Amino acid sequence: MSQSDDRQRDLIASLDFHVEAGLDLFLDEAPHDRFSEAEAPEPMTAPPARPAPLRDAPAPSRPPLPGAGMVLADLPQRGAAPPPARTFGQSAASKPGEAAGDARARARDVQSLDELEALLAGFDGCPLKFTAKNLVFADGNPAAKLMFIGEAPGADEDRVGKPFMGRSGKLLDRMMAAIGLDRTNAYVTNIVPWRPPGNRNPTPQEVSICRPFIERQIELADPDLIVCLGSPATQAITGTKDGILKARGRFYPYRVGSREIRALATLHPAYLLRQPLQKRLAWRDFRTLRAALDGKA
Repeated sequence: MSQSDDRQRDLIASLDFHVEAGLDLFLDEAPHDRFSEAEAPEPMTAPPARPAPLRDAPAPSRPPLPGAGMVLADLPQRGAAPPPARTFGQSAASKPGEAAGDARARARDVQSLDELEALLAGFDGCPLKFTAKNLVFADGNPAAKLMFIGEAPGADEDRVGKPFMGRSGKLLDRMMAAIGLDRTNAYVTNIVPWRPPGNRNPTPQEVSICRPFIERQIELADPDLIVCLGSPATQAITGTKDGILKARGRFYPYRVGSREIRALATLHPAYLLRQPLQKRLAWRDFRTLRAALDGKA
């Protein structure tokens, strides 16, 4: 491999790193050291010379001071409440508990997945909506009996508007293909439909606000099996406090009314990209999934 090929490979790897970290815009081709620019002292300039006053010139008129025409009743009173702070949206200013209650009340009334997606597009209760580019609702076949639930969208998913579109999505597709599946016989979504800044994990408050929507999405899709990808999805869906390495490979009951759906916990594809040796554990989990689909587990 030539030196130019090595440099091109390093440049692509550097760009991938910055995109995964949430940096998707460059303001200039050449780098600038803004810190040194801020520390540089401003050049000293001589003050302008004051013109000599004219003798017997009339005094300049001054504009009235602000509030000169106000009466005492117009002045702000001591102890009065300050004006309300401006927020991104009407529901975004509410507390997480209030936003979650609002989400639950709204999600209860929708009767189809299309209505749920439209509801999420107009919901302002989660602050993540105002830092994300797109709503990432779902992909695949909503009539399928298998449902994959991940954590939250990444940079590629945020740009496209569909879940699992980047490197982790390609790995998930290969994992499904290894047991004879693809997105025509699986339904794919996340517990949080907006990308957290910098691809960080969603906070417990953000998960709490979005939980009613994923619960209603499961009810409307009505799968026979759920696969929870990663620890946040497993804990949100099953209620377990165990880490993913302890929870993986196990089925948990998930109740929808009087019906019980089995939820299998496994490793997230993004984790497998960082820890390739753990793919052997995910392969065991997917073999268990295949057996369950065939009625053998």
